[in-house]
Amino acid sequence: MVIKVFFPSCCPEAESGLLLGRWIPEQNAAVVLAIIHYPFIPGQVKQYLEQIKSVTTINVSVLGSWSSHSSRTKDNIDQFLQDLSSIFPHDFWFQLTQEKESRSVFKCQVVQQCDSKNDKENVILIHYDQRKVMLSKLHDVDSKSIGCNHNTGEEAEAITSDFAAIFDTVAKCELLFMIDKHDETPIKFTHWQSEGRETSIIVELAKQASVPVCMVLLFLVTFVLNICKSRVLNVWPLHILWSRLTTCVQLAHRLDHLQTIASSTKAQNHTEFMRKANLFVSFLIDVGLGMLLISWLYQQNRIGQLADALIPAADHIAKELEILLEWLMGAPAGLKMNKALDEVLGHFFLYHIHLWISYIHLMSPFIEMILWYVGLSACLGLTVALSIGSDIIALLTFHIYCFYVYGARIYCLKIYGLSSLWRLFRGKKWNVLRQRVDSCSYDLDQLFIGTLLFTVLLFLLPTTALYYLVFTLLRLVVVVIQGFIHLLVDLINSLPLYALGLRLCRPYVLAAGVKFHVFQKVAGKPLHLLMQINPLTYGMIIKRYRLPTYSCYPKDSWAALCKKLFIGRLIYPWKRRNEKQD
Repeated sequence: MVIKVFFPSCCPEAESGLLLGRWIPEQNAAVVLAIIHYPFIPGQVKQYLEQIKSVTTINVSVLGSWSSHSSRTKDNIDQFLQDLSSIFPHDFWFQLTQEKESRSVFKCQVVQQCDSKNDKENVILIHYDQRKVMLSKLHDVDSKSIGCNHNTGEEAEAITSDFAAIFDTVAKCELLFMIDKHDETPIKFTHWQSEGRETSIIVELAKQASVPVCMVLLFLVTFVLNICKSRVLNVWPLHILWSRLTTCVQLAHRLDHLQTIASSTKAQNHTEFMRKANLFVSFLIDVGLGMLLISWLYQQNRIGQLADALIPAADHIAKELEILLEWLMGAPAGLKMNKALDEVLGHFFLYHIHLWISYIHLMSPFIEMILWYVGLSACLGLTVALSIGSDIIALLTFHIYCFYVYGARIYCLKIYGLSSLWRLFRGKKWNVLRQRVDSCSYDLDQLFIGTLLFTVLLFLLPTTALYYLVFTLLRLVVVVIQGFIHLLVDLINSLPLYALGLRLCRPYVLAAGVKFHVFQKVAGKPLHLLMQINPLTYGMIIKRYRLPTYSCYPKDSWAALCKKLFIGRLIYPWKRRNEKQD
């Protein structure tokens, strides 16, 4: 039987004493947590062990004795520590003795209390960093293979579930690590914080100030959410704006995030804690980027420059659209179009362009003031500013959207008319109740009228299809620009920035497993291994901790999108998958 002893890398400097830890019989492993220094009173040690067990629910016990090289000359101390095996009974009593030549090298003797047999050959000493193991969170990964070549010293991945108990033991015994050499206690320990507790005054002050701040923030956010969910916003125009404008959707999304962050309920598990931390860091970075955008916009009168460039840009786009419509009203690419329908559609769209330009010039005196106040909204975050930019693009290209809707409706009407008349020629019709095509007999008058209508629609289709194609391409350009902005907003909303920061600064906190190096291998002595934490990859962190975000754009497949474009179905950017579409 191979026995694994997990020994803290900070304990070889400790004085002689007792090994305090936990025995895990399922894995034949002993986890050493601390060393109790000599002198001590065994009764006080037993009392302290009971306190640790009641608080941590971990079966902490005395595993054996530790003999330091500095106190090896005192033979009575070594004998006293060995005799304590009768006071602290255990199945296995570990006697670790430090070698003279090096503090990091020591031998291990295991005494079985049941039959008093020693087992010196089947012991593996595994050195681990106690601080990293306590602060880390072991994750389940798909890899279940393990292998280690002790002769060549190659690294090997270990099974995650086998080491979950070791990580859990060290993490739950945090109370044990709160005692350092400066505390006036009858029992002295050596562990990773024995020289002094690791803390920060700024962190402690932030913890004290976070409680009232969170209470005030939670009250304000709850008040705003209650107003948003009240009947005031359920009236027709406000309800449409709140559910369709990207800015309103993003603000509602951020309000939900703030309510989660400011909640006074303590995180119940690691996943919930990471979600709150990721939301908090994402919100801070979002606001920080928004403040940088404000500082850039309000320097050197960039708002005025943007407002001055907006009207000429709108005039240029309108002029290009007029040139495009005049080209369509002629003989585009040498195609023979229906003259009457071509002129009707062309003049209809030109009239809309003139209306739109008149509206823009009417609003021109107020554009700079509007942009000035809109720019201040970036203090709510860069995502809010990007959402407002997306809505402004939608308003400035509203005439293109109208052209697309008109062309798509006419084209869709003709496509459905042609498909219905084509079924009429074959003696079939669409059964609305059964949602299928059934056979049907038609008389001569119906066939004659159907032939006339089919001929008219077929010869008018190229003209309508060309207008539909041109305005659909223009609409797709606008949708692509808005989709790119939406992807940036989604990226900021969903990236687990806190987890990525931990991976960059403290990669051991998010552990995927462990790996081993051969630390020392000498014939006749226990094998010494060095355990290191294998961190999660960046891809695994994004996959595990990615934040949920709203879906404002449809997630149709390319085949479904092409089908909608071919038959003239409208593509609404704000439609969700579970909503009906015209």
